[in-house]
Amino acid sequence: MTARILNGATIRDAIYAELQAEIESLRAAGVRPGLAAVLIGDDAGSHIYVKNKIAACEKLGLHSERISPPPTITTEELLRQVDQLNRRDDIDGILVQLPLPPHVDSKKILEAVDPAKDVDGFHPENLGRLVSNRPGMVACTPAGCMEILRRSAIEVAGANAVVVGRSDIVGKPMALLLMHANATVTICHSKTKSLAEVVHRGDIVVAAIGRAGMLTADYIRPGATVIDVGMNQVTDPGVAGRLFASHPERLARFREKGSALVGDVHPGVADVAGALTPVPGGVGLLTIAMLMVNTVKAARLRRGASAGHTPAAAGAARR
Repeated sequence: MTARILNGATIRDAIYAELQAEIESLRAAGVRPGLAAVLIGDDAGSHIYVKNKIAACEKLGLHSERISPPPTITTEELLRQVDQLNRRDDIDGILVQLPLPPHVDSKKILEAVDPAKDVDGFHPENLGRLVSNRPGMVACTPAGCMEILRRSAIEVAGANAVVVGRSDIVGKPMALLLMHANATVTICHSKTKSLAEVVHRGDIVVAAIGRAGMLTADYIRPGATVIDVGMNQVTDPGVAGRLFASHPERLARFREKGSALVGDVHPGVADVAGALTPVPGGVGLLTIAMLMVNTVKAARLRRGASAGHTPAAAGAARR
């Protein structure tokens, strides 16, 4: 068996095509959605993420700004900057790129963002709305995973779904979205006993534990759908050799570049699963796509514009 690859680029492009119609309707009503990205420090991954988010805004014709305070900024100073963004009418969405410097209180900053502009879906009010299955901003990565399942015709209702990872920004909201879609959900984590046995029960497995290639083929029930959220940079030749032992072309690329981006799912899972998201080219593309959906939705709801819902925006609003 070779898994069907759930191509993130194809799904992203379909969402963007639908979203473009709503953006044009908003602009006809005099509204250009705006996104502000707050980026502090020199974390390479954060800079890449923000660059890709800004590029997506430009592609869709959204207004975007990158706010880059000095690394020495205090919690109080950053709170004042967030308050200024909350007050600006031309900014519909605010994202604070994590991680923040250790001396900054991340929770205080995230809670200071206006829930109506919280396009990351991290504010407690939006998390509470998700728990009670009421419309609100939903965290982009879990929302993107649900779009992959929906647009790939993967049956969620009645399925046994296993989420590996319990973070506030992926694991927990992912479990809630699957539950609201009528799956029977199990959440696993580092303390779960007999982890492989529990994961093996899943018709749908979402891997979001942050460990390169941790879920090997013996974790996966034959024919299961596997959504790989992991984004791990591997630089150790020994680790690469173990991961790519049966994939000489990937091992050759690793040796050429000195690094490789891999998910939480071992490449060997492709021989067992029925469907699988690739890394790269899978969930990461949908995370950015759903950020765009949330920004447009925030603009529509905040401005009271009369543009109709696109399928992508409507789907995100329901969750």
